[in-house]
Amino acid sequence: RICRIIVCPSGHPLLVGVGGSGRQSLSRLSAFICQFITTTIVISSVYGVNDLKTDLQFMYKRAGVKDEGVLFLLTDNQIVSERFLVLFNDLLSSGEITELF
Repeated sequence: RICRIIVCPSGHPLLVGVGGSGRQSLSRLSAFICQFITTTIVISSVYGVNDLKTDLQFMYKRAGVKDEGVLFLLTDNQIVSERFLVLFNDLLSSGEITELF
């Protein structure tokens, strides 16, 4: 089912469930089956909005310029600022993030 969603244009699945139910594993497997690149962010103590924008620029360049399928994997523990949610809302609703480039 995840493969079916991510191969659709603007396919954005939201997987909800208890910890240890295999959401990340199934997402990575689906990305492999669909020949997508799995991208995730690595949180550190100084990771901020500018670092997230840099990671999103990398993702946009892979998807847009190189025409590669990209699966961006994000967990609830990786959201360290509410500003992150604003950026992801813009990404999911319109596909454009203001002041990204």
